[in-house]
Amino acid sequence: MSVKTKKFGLDKKEYVRIALRQTWEQQKMWVLLPLGLLLVNAILGITGVYPNIWAYIVIVLGAALYVGFWWVQFTGVTQLEQYKQLFEKYFYEIDSRQILVKINTKEGGVMQWDQIQSAYKDKEAYILVMSRGQFLHFPTSAFNSEHDLKLFERILKQKNLLTETK
Repeated sequence: MSVKTKKFGLDKKEYVRIALRQTWEQQKMWVLLPLGLLLVNAILGITGVYPNIWAYIVIVLGAALYVGFWWVQFTGVTQLEQYKQLFEKYFYEIDSRQILVKINTKEGGVMQWDQIQSAYKDKEAYILVMSRGQFLHFPTSAFNSEHDLKLFERILKQKNLLTETK
């Protein structure tokens, strides 16, 4: 049995939001670095060993620039011609062997399940992650019926891809 979806496309703002959230999930441990530097600078300032206000500014500015870098990267993807296909409308046929990505009834491509690293269920969508910034976004409204939705979820669980809701 296969799951057939309605034709849908990914919104550019939604792409940036999901990509930034994935990057945050992968790199959230690095938030400890600026926090640790702020703490060390605070201790040095309070004890009078090395009072310096510039360190606070540099640390906060560096952290903001790092977040801004990733935001610019993912926003830039939405503007480039070579990534235009990420935001076009497709419909999908999904079964336990493969994912067929179709432009129309005669044209399309095949994705194998081994290209998918993980999957998770969002509030109103399923996200299939291929790599940083590359994913398939299946809103629940794209499925034709509740049965298709449950079958899709069962396929993801059989492939050991589906994790808990984020």
